[in-house]
Amino acid sequence: MFFDQLHPSWQQHLSSWRPELDRIENELEGMEIVPARAQVMRVFEKPLEHYRVLILGQDPYPNPEHACGLAFAVESETTPASLRNILTELRADLGRGAVRNGDISSWQEQGVMLLNRSLTTLSGQSNQHFDYWQAFTKDVVRVLADSGPLVAVLWGRQAQQLAPTLAGASVISSAHPSPLSSYRGFFGSKPFSKVNNELIRLGQTPIDWTC
Repeated sequence: MFFDQLHPSWQQHLSSWRPELDRIENELEGMEIVPARAQVMRVFEKPLEHYRVLILGQDPYPNPEHACGLAFAVESETTPASLRNILTELRADLGRGAVRNGDISSWQEQGVMLLNRSLTTLSGQSNQHFDYWQAFTKDVVRVLADSGPLVAVLWGRQAQQLAPTLAGASVISSAHPSPLSSYRGFFGSKPFSKVNNELIRLGQTPIDWTC
């Protein structure tokens, strides 16, 4: 099921991972995980060539009401602390009008890949499945970096571990937007304007970050 959820273009580049994804899926059987199994591979529903910006986070929100298969995004009326901090920085970077309803899933439609290092975790517990996913998501980042011009935003230590895999990409790094680290370098980092400046430099259309 996990492999079958990948867009065919991702299946082509990640075909060797099918047995491992089947193994992971079998091991997760019976566990109470987030996001829902049907959304675990949601970030791969667009073709590989659609993505030109990568925002790399750590793992899904542990609250099943929040986790939706896209890093930092939610499909509920409540806003987790990390997302509140992202929206605060977005306002500071691009102006208050940049935030309307806070639905950042719309960024994916413009080519922003909202990827977590871990695609699942246990419901109610953060960062429980890194060992399952770290090799797979590292290869995903490699494939993405090799596919063409890319601007990568690395938020937090686990994301920044993949900086060497992004050789050739434009990399923007800062602390994670979680309450534990947001005041240690996330606030004031201006990632959204920096991404657009890099896209312009690469001859590409900037992202409309309004959400």
